[in-house]
Amino acid sequence: MSEINLKQTLTDEEQVKMMAKYDREFSYRNAVGFLKKLIFLLAVTWSLFQVYTAMMGALPPTQQRSAHIGFALILIFLMYPMFKSDNSNKVRWYDFIFIAGAIGVVSYLFMNFAPLLMRAGAYTTTDIWVSVVAMIIVIEATRRVAGPVLISVAGVFLLYAFFGNYLPGFFSHGGYSLARIATYGWISSEAILGIPISVSASFIFLFLLFAAYLKKTGIGAWLTDLALAIAGSSTGGPAKAAVIASATQGTISGSSVANTVGTGSVTIPLMKSIGYKSEFAAAVEAAASTGGQLMPPVMGAAAFIMTEFTALPYITIALGAMVPAILYFTGIFIMVHLEAQKQGLKGIPKDRLPRLKVLAKRAYLSLPIFVIVGMLAYGYTPMRAALYGIFSTIIVGLFHGVYDKEAKFSFKEIVEGLEEGAKSALPVVMACASAGIIVGVVTLTGLGIKFAHGIVQLSGGSIILTMFFTMIASIILGMGMPTTANYIVQATIAAPALVAVGVPILGAHLFVFYFGIIADITPPVALAAFAGSGIAKSNPFKTGVQASKLAFAAYLVPFVFATSPVLILNFDPQYSNILLGSNVLTFAIVFSTAIMGMFAIGGSISGFMFTKVNKLIRPVMFILGIGLIQTNFLYSMISVVLFAMILVYQNKISKNEIVV
Repeated sequence: MSEINLKQTLTDEEQVKMMAKYDREFSYRNAVGFLKKLIFLLAVTWSLFQVYTAMMGALPPTQQRSAHIGFALILIFLMYPMFKSDNSNKVRWYDFIFIAGAIGVVSYLFMNFAPLLMRAGAYTTTDIWVSVVAMIIVIEATRRVAGPVLISVAGVFLLYAFFGNYLPGFFSHGGYSLARIATYGWISSEAILGIPISVSASFIFLFLLFAAYLKKTGIGAWLTDLALAIAGSSTGGPAKAAVIASATQGTISGSSVANTVGTGSVTIPLMKSIGYKSEFAAAVEAAASTGGQLMPPVMGAAAFIMTEFTALPYITIALGAMVPAILYFTGIFIMVHLEAQKQGLKGIPKDRLPRLKVLAKRAYLSLPIFVIVGMLAYGYTPMRAALYGIFSTIIVGLFHGVYDKEAKFSFKEIVEGLEEGAKSALPVVMACASAGIIVGVVTLTGLGIKFAHGIVQLSGGSIILTMFFTMIASIILGMGMPTTANYIVQATIAAPALVAVGVPILGAHLFVFYFGIIADITPPVALAAFAGSGIAKSNPFKTGVQASKLAFAAYLVPFVFATSPVLILNFDPQYSNILLGSNVLTFAIVFSTAIMGMFAIGGSISGFMFTKVNKLIRPVMFILGIGLIQTNFLYSMISVVLFAMILVYQNKISKNEIVV
């Protein structure tokens, strides 16, 4: 353990309360007695079911997916009260009605999957009513575990399916009956039982179980200590360590709020201790923690669903997402560095930081991540990679328990991992289920094509305007949404518009995913920023504004990789720059100028570059930053020369100030 006090300022119970305040996922009952044992038994059974079917072969699709949803529904109605204000630990009578209904509709689907398949489109009255009840139960379970935003969006789409015939223009359609919408939503494989739940039931659950075991081994604390050892003593060290640690925490957690609270309970007090203002400290952690979901290999579980929507191999998606994620964190890192220099903030003395040599001896904790990445890179299926990742984590955990006497990892932790993995899957499963409703409506009504056509018409076919309108739509749709549902909705509604104007499919999907995630730090609904402000005791809205400023340069990154696909490692000749000739050279120049652009924009926003920046120079730096980040070779080179002149000028002024 390190010489400086790196213990969390919040206890585990306080962290859960903090997360529950901003994220409905953590607002569950504090179960005791028989209820606690029942939840434990169901959660462990669910995890074992998923591991068993992964090893021995999945059931027929309808049965595998319905069983997956069934476990989730029962656990949600046992764990989550109907009303957030209900502090009782007792399961209410109406919860048992929902549980009975969940068992009934899932059993009906599970037992009758073959007859239902045979009479597709010619459903009976019983089929219809079971479907209606199932839709109600799924929506209520989603509301309890994910909050009102997702079900509100799903509700709007359902109303569109009912009343689309009353709408004017290209949004109009013939309208559909309750029977058609309900059976399409529950029984078909195009909605609730569609792609999202298919991916969740096959390998997302296993990756969440893998993440639960990573936590058990202590890799999260090790990564935070490692970040402090590397950057803690530099200018503004704790803030830089927060950026580095949060970039890695996305592998473990798929929640911006959970990342912020988990890492921020250590880093935010450290940032405040060296002089950072409360709003800035909370904003740094929120912006960095939000970006954790953009960082491969897991990307908040969205990477795996992206493979289904784009039909691209997982490794292509992970590698393509790597450079944009690096640019995101580089932009925040630059802002942190400039702010620290501006305020004259020093780092933490090295003798008070974790020792790198000691941490290096525990590098084996990261082995399971290399197992996952290596297997995926060599063409193994995500399910097989996750399965071996789980086994390798257990082995590493057992070794760690023997090697480090302070560590605890035994049979008890293995069983607890099964429970925690299942519980962490609940919001993801219901996000996939309710997002499936949205996907079903889009498929049924053809809304995706209509929406894409509308955006393209509105932009007049301009790729920049199309990207701008898509950005606005993605941020709005992403506000308050769970990561997985966020991406599914974006991929269904917004991404087709970008593809229609010539953006490569991976660039289009990463573009909408990127802005959907950034919604977590974009006011007025900036959940990650609000969670960070709770730890820092800062003004929530000011924290959200500050987080947006920190990530401002990063807001431009998607425009770069969408117009210059070499940044997502798309080396198709049609996207190479004729003036540069080589794709590799194109990549090097675009990447380098993007970094320079972030420096220019960071200096403009912070008002500091070596020394205080003149008010007249700041807007010039901002314009040059835009010129550096965009992909026109001539404009970029002109911007490079002009920005270099400003750097020389600023450096000269700073040296003169030192002499004086």
